[in-house]
Formats: sequence, structure tokens, C-alpha cells
Amino acid sequence: MPDRLRAGRLATFVYFALNGFLLGMWIVHIPSIEARTGVGHAVLGWLLLLLGAGAVAGMQIAGPLTDRAGARVVVPLSAVLCSAALILPGLAADAWTLGAALLVLGIGNGCLDVAMNAHAVQVERGYRRPVMSAFHAAFSVGGVLAALAGARTLDRGWSPASALAWSAFLGAAVAVLAVPALLRPDGPRLQDAPARERPRTPRRIWMLAVLALMVMLCEGVANDWSALHLSRVLDASASTAALAYGAFATAMTAGRLLADRAAARFGPAAVLRYGAATAALGLTAAALSAWVPLAVAGWAVFGAGLSGCVPQLFSAAGHHDQGAVGANVSRVAGLGYLGMLAGPGVIGPLTHAMPLNLTFFLPVALCLIAASAAGILRTAPADAPASDAPAGTAPHLKGRPAPP
Repeated sequence: MPDRLRAGRLATFVYFALNGFLLGMWIVHIPSIEARTGVGHAVLGWLLLLLGAGAVAGMQIAGPLTDRAGARVVVPLSAVLCSAALILPGLAADAWTLGAALLVLGIGNGCLDVAMNAHAVQVERGYRRPVMSAFHAAFSVGGVLAALAGARTLDRGWSPASALAWSAFLGAAVAVLAVPALLRPDGPRLQDAPARERPRTPRRIWMLAVLALMVMLCEGVANDWSALHLSRVLDASASTAALAYGAFATAMTAGRLLADRAAARFGPAAVLRYGAATAALGLTAAALSAWVPLAVAGWAVFGAGLSGCVPQLFSAAGHHDQGAVGANVSRVAGLGYLGMLAGPGVIGPLTHAMPLNLTFFLPVALCLIAASAAGILRTAPADAPASDAPAGTAPHLKGRPAPP
């Protein structure tokens, strides 16, 4: 296996972990920044929507840009932008400046998200086997590192501005140092094709995007409602309730470390089908449980089941057309991100009509729909060779011998 490919894979791990670290540092300092700006919970909730809106906008910008300039150019530029934008929330003095800061941070995050996933597709194409899930696990590891670093800086009395500024400096330095390891474009770019030959977004990409919306909506429900489920429904203490999200996040990270092997052996469609079905089973157990340990275990199974789903969808989108990797990934990631933002908002109104635990049957239903639609991952994308694949081989990598 070429050293440049190994280096490219390592660089991709670095950028995914960096993205998780930068967002994690913002999350850790949300309470401090909220208190400093005096915005209050309600206003903060609206301002966080600007972070999401910026991310979706950034994804749509970075997709075509990556196809034109290449991930090698867009990834480091996006990482530096995201790092620099992290400074802004720490300097915000009121709701207006905080909103503007979050919008810029969201744009940087969205650009980096699409560009690094596009580069991950290029690495995966070189390895000729699934490696996408491990990159997404690195994002989670970056978030854990941010939690540890943030706790340390808060304990030492650092202001949010100082902590975020140092984190931004570190992030920009890492982004620049990792540039030489990034892979050069290995196929046609969008700028090489005449405008009349550039097709509209294929129907298959929109179908993958809808599946991403469903799956990431389920992730959003776990992010915002898992702890509240234990505290409101099962009367658990705050410290015990936190175990629900901890179990979910830990299981998701561990599952992503294993999902690539499963995808290589059984195929991405099987990972999505059985993963989503397992997630539905886990959330059903959590929703119906009257015993806290069983509910925590249910949330863990939910996370393990979902762990490999999104990486398979992103990978399939990226491999659909080698000349439009960025654009296709941006469509799937953008709609998926909207699902993650919508998840908490969908559950809230439903709690006025039924108990919180019963509202979880909406994401259960979405998981079952995603499982039933997993066959779309068996459809051979445009850049796949026509030769037959061994059993269990990912369709977008079929016909390509494993590297030595």
C-alpha cells in the first residue's frame, strides 16, 4: 500500500478529530458564554438555529467548491476558517454579536464537514474497502478530547475567550501541518466538464439524503432527549440521567470502530438494514422500560445500531459520481443535518399530546423505514466498475482487488 495513501488516511483522521474538537470546545463553553452575554435559555435556543443554518449553507458552498478545487485545497482552508470562527463566540457581548458569531462558526463547520468527507471518500477509493466509519469515530474522539480540555481550562479559571482563542490557534496549526499528507485529486473534477454535461442531482442522491435525514433526526433525539427521558419519566437524578446520553455516545463511537469491518464483510446495505433495525429495538426497550439500568442499556443499543448508518450513506453518496463527490455529499449531509436539528423540535410539541416515552416511537418508525429502504445501497453507483463483486463487498468498491 503506498505511503501517500497511509498518510492521507492519517490526515483524514486528524481533520475529523479536529472538527469534533472545535465543536466540542464550543459546546463545553455554552453555559459560560450564555451567562456572559445574558441571552437566556430561550434566546440561546433560537441563536443555535443560526449555527445550524450556517452549517447547512456552508455545506452547499463547499460541495461544488470541492469538486472544482479539490479536497486538498478546501479541507485545510475550511479547517482554518472553522478554527478562526471559534474565537468569535468567546468575544460576543450580546445576542446580536453571538448570533453573528454562531452563523460564521456554522459556515466554517459545514464547509469542513463536506470537504473532509469528500477526502474520506477519496481515501476509501484508494483502500478499496470501507474505511468511512472509523473517520466518523475520530470525530467523536475529538469531542471527548474537547470535553477533557474544556473541563481543565474551566477548572483553572480560564475565560471562554482565552480557552477558545488557544483552541483556535491549535486547530489552525494542526490544519496547516496536516496539509502535505492530503491526497491530490485522483479523478475528473467538475470544472473539467462542460456545463451542459453536468447533470442535476440524481434521484438516488436525494433518496440517500432522505435516509440521512431520518437517521440523523434519530441521533438528534438522543442528543437532546435521552437524559430528559430518564429524569422526567423514570425520576432519575441528574447525574444518573446523564448516563443515558453517555451510553448512547460511547456505544456509537465503539460501533463506528467496528462498522467498517462489518461493511466489508456483509456489505453497506446490511449495515444500514440491521443497524437501523437494532436501533429501533434498543429505543423501544428504552421507551417501554420502567427500570433505569434497562433504559440506559436501551439507549446504548440505540447508539450502537445507528453508529454505522450515516457513514454508509455518506460513502454511497461520495462514490456515486467521482466528478461530483462534493456536491453529492453536500446534499446528503445538508439534509441529514436538517434532520438532526429538527429531531428535538419534533419531539417537543408531541409531549403535549402524549407521554415523552411514547413520542420515541416516531424515531423507532423512522429507523424501521430506513431499514426497509437499505436496498438502495446495493445500487451500483456511476463510478463503480462493471465487474461482479465478491459476496459482501461494498457495491461502490466492487471489482477492485484489495491492496497488498
